[in-house]
Amino acid sequence: MKHLLSIADLSQDDILAILDTATSMHEVQDREVKKLPTLRGRTIINFFFEDSTRTRSSFEIAGKWMSADTINLTGKGTSVSKGESLRDTVLTIDAMGVDMMIIRHPASGAPKQIAEWVDCSIVNAGDGTHEHPSQALLDAYTMRRELGELEGRHVAIVGDLTHSRVLRSNLLCLRTLGAQVTLVAPPTLMPAGIAAWAAADGFEISYDLDAVLPTVDAVMMLRVQRERMSGGYFPTAKEYAVTYGLTARRLSLLQDHAVICHPGPMNRGLEISADAADAARSLVLGQVSAGVAVRMSILYHLLAGEGSTS
Repeated sequence: MKHLLSIADLSQDDILAILDTATSMHEVQDREVKKLPTLRGRTIINFFFEDSTRTRSSFEIAGKWMSADTINLTGKGTSVSKGESLRDTVLTIDAMGVDMMIIRHPASGAPKQIAEWVDCSIVNAGDGTHEHPSQALLDAYTMRRELGELEGRHVAIVGDLTHSRVLRSNLLCLRTLGAQVTLVAPPTLMPAGIAAWAAADGFEISYDLDAVLPTVDAVMMLRVQRERMSGGYFPTAKEYAVTYGLTARRLSLLQDHAVICHPGPMNRGLEISADAADAARSLVLGQVSAGVAVRMSILYHLLAGEGSTS
């Protein structure tokens, strides 16, 4: 495996190998000296054309804890801002002999295109509304630690599905691992063509959050991405929170063992209440912790593990 561009490129065995390696990597966080020699001499570029806290920081920490040389770039800090094409910019960086570029870009498909231009490994850290594979892997890892194997487990993914790259990667990942998935959103935030996809892949669609919550083992609330909205997808924020938000009242609908996930950043009071975000069953901070371990595992499998080609 040279690149991580889409969950669709991974088999169930590939996903489980990444998650199992992440379990070992997670132990590093408890060490006094958080350093492994695994990627010594490797150079990794974090190239982010969009803002990020969790993804960018966790990839940087993952690289540094594995002794790689990591460099952070943004679109504003490169010649792209002077009018240079994306192709010329990434070819320039590749010519410097780097081993990997971790790319976040507002255009869907940009990391895949870059992978066709360069010789180094490419990791998709989020491309437009397409995919965010490392997020799906860390979400699966977090739920698996709490619930055990995910085969047969019921997971609801709720919220702004239309604009969510996290949805697409999580749906592919969870279904590959054998989980039952139900998507919940208002009709205006259901992606176009989702009914045909559901019929082909066997997941469910619902517009009634209250009816779904009592049946789930995990509920994943997705951020309302108002920065990507150009029209009125729902009447008011208050109405959305009442109808599709994980409110304090809705916590009582969950089974005792059910857990709450959110990939962040959270809009408290909109898609998730403070009661839900801070509840004992909330795995939100666990997801952040898992993010470093899973991304360490991704770097290992791409640059050092069996089957790596870099």
